[in-house]
Amino acid sequence: MASELSGLGMGRTELSVRFGAPLAGVPAGAEMLGARGLESAEILLSPNPGEELRPLTRIASGGELSRVLLAVKRILAEADDVDTYLFDEVDAGIGGATADAVGRALWSVARARQVVCITHLPQIAVFADRHQLVDKEVAKGRTHSTVRAVEGDARVRELARLLGGQASQVALEHARELLEQAQRPQRRGRKPADGTKAAERN
Repeated sequence: MASELSGLGMGRTELSVRFGAPLAGVPAGAEMLGARGLESAEILLSPNPGEELRPLTRIASGGELSRVLLAVKRILAEADDVDTYLFDEVDAGIGGATADAVGRALWSVARARQVVCITHLPQIAVFADRHQLVDKEVAKGRTHSTVRAVEGDARVRELARLLGGQASQVALEHARELLEQAQRPQRRGRKPADGTKAAERN
C-alpha cells in the first residue's frame, strides 16, 4: 500500500486500519463471520510527517480520498466485483509527473474494470479511451450542463486548451506528444475490458 500511495504523490502519507467492536447487531462471541467481517474497521490517515493518525473520512480532501481509493482498487482490482469505478477530482493538488503516474494507475485499473474519471489535467485525460467534455451554459435564466464526446483533432485541441489556455501551435504539439506517450502502454498491454472514460468540466 505504501508503494502505491508513493506513486500517486502521497509518499509521506501514513495509513493504518483500526479494528473496533463487533458490528451492531452481532452478539458478543457469536461466530457470524460474513462478507463484511465480524469487527468494524476504520482507515486512519496521517498525510504529513509528525501528524497523528486520524480517521480518513474526517481529514482527507476529495483528492486524497480518491487517490487512497485508487491505490486500494489497484491492489484489489482482480478480486473486486464492482464493475464501474468513479473518481471525482482525483487530480486535486497534483501535477506533472504525479499526474502522469495517476493517469497510468487509472488505466491499469481500467484493464479489468470500467473507470470514469472527472479531471482537469490533460496528463490524466490522455489515458482515456473516451474523452467527454462537460460544459455549462445559461439559457432562459437556468444553468444547463451538456456532455459531448471529443475525438481526433477536436480532442487534441481540447487537450491543448487545458495545457495552455488556448490551442497554440506549441500546445497542440505538446498535446499530440502526450497522447502518443499515453498510447504506448496500451499498445504493449491488453486493452481495457470496458475502457476508461475521462469527463472534463469546463
